[in-house]
Amino acid sequence: MTVQDFNNCVDNYSDGVYRFIVKNIGHEADAQDIVQTAFEKLWVNREKVEPTKVKSYLFTIAYHNMIDHIRKQKNNTTTHNFDDVKTQVSLHDNNELKQILLSAINDLNPTQKSLILLKDYEGYSYQEIGEIMDLSESQVRVYLHRARLILKGKLIHLKKMSA
Repeated sequence: MTVQDFNNCVDNYSDGVYRFIVKNIGHEADAQDIVQTAFEKLWVNREKVEPTKVKSYLFTIAYHNMIDHIRKQKNNTTTHNFDDVKTQVSLHDNNELKQILLSAINDLNPTQKSLILLKDYEGYSYQEIGEIMDLSESQVRVYLHRARLILKGKLIHLKKMSA
């Protein structure tokens, strides 16, 4: 990978990786650090990464760094409960349905939340998600199905509460 190829990767993938991480952890500065670390690892391993797998590689590294970050934060804090952290994403249209959906997604566990975001927001295939999250394609399908069922239940519950 040349410097130009790397710069193209930054231009093409940094926004998507950042959106994925910030939607999961809800803290912009930490998300920026995680994305930066992913690109650093890509640069260090640029000769080993196949050009067709760069996007998947970046999301995989960022995902694992995010999980490590969440674990460290849970171990290092007594005053913050990450189940209560709400993702701060600017919405173009702050209608009630989007607020309910965002709240329901934030209540999912990190794995379920990542699956929903990778599949439904970022548009990855089951195979690509499996590579990113170190799961088999069938595990991705099952976990995603379960996450969607939980999300559906949460949405129904939240909708009833807001009505």
